Amino acid sequence: MPTQSEKVQTFKALHDTPGTFVIPNPWDAGSAKILTALGFKALATTSSGLAFALGRPDGAQAVSRAEALSNARAIAGATDLPVNGDLENLYAHDADDAATTIPLAADAGLAGCSIEDASGDATNPIYDFDHAVARVRAAVKAARALPFPFVLTARAENFLHGRKDLADTIKRLQAFEAAGADVLYAPGLADLATIKQVVSAVKKPVNVIVSSFNADLTVAQLTEAGVKRISIGGALNRAAYGGFLTGAREIAEHGTFTYGKSAPSMGEITKLFNGEQS
Repeated sequence: MPTQSEKVQTFKALHDTPGTFVIPNPWDAGSAKILTALGFKALATTSSGLAFALGRPDGAQAVSRAEALSNARAIAGATDLPVNGDLENLYAHDADDAATTIPLAADAGLAGCSIEDASGDATNPIYDFDHAVARVRAAVKAARALPFPFVLTARAENFLHGRKDLADTIKRLQAFEAAGADVLYAPGLADLATIKQVVSAVKKPVNVIVSSFNADLTVAQLTEAGVKRISIGGALNRAAYGGFLTGAREIAEHGTFTYGKSAPSMGEITKLFNGEQS
């Protein structure tokens, strides 16, 4: 198993070298092992996947920092790949309080993590511009105090909260870049034209999420658009629950079990857990 420092160096190199990479999002150790066996180069945790696994809603601050870091530790410990942490708003509103999560994230074995400008407050879901920038600046300072180049991703959340203001989103990403963030991310961008505008407006690597709202996009298209990193958030987790629901409904409504014909065998899953391609 690589050391923490080696994982961080590998993760940083993925952002510094040419090309685009996909960073899928496991929600537990088992899903992390499967994704590792399938040949991905890095992984990222998912706040929604964890919340759903705990039987809680996403985006309602229903998962504590301790729970998120425990999940991150389990995932990082299950793979030799670098893991990025989806740590929401770093579990604090105040800039300095949020920054205290950074060394804890590193201690959990993460190679990087994200900080959002989403407040978790339904009445005022996005932090004011100056406060959002101050939070990124504090997180950057904490990351730079670590003994390795921990990768900090700064997220502008407008599009996920009904504020489809591209100008403000770009302004925030540019300010986060100036504050020292390593990667920039505006989740919710649905089309290539908008994605290209964001990529061309900044110099740092850009992460784009592909989910149900833009599922027709391809790696090739996003590479051509200049995207460095592609994540999928909770999409695989929801797909897994989709399979679960299909089977459970068949049993409940029809008393049949044909869903099991398309399920992977125990042997196939065990091989993947052991790092073998099935």
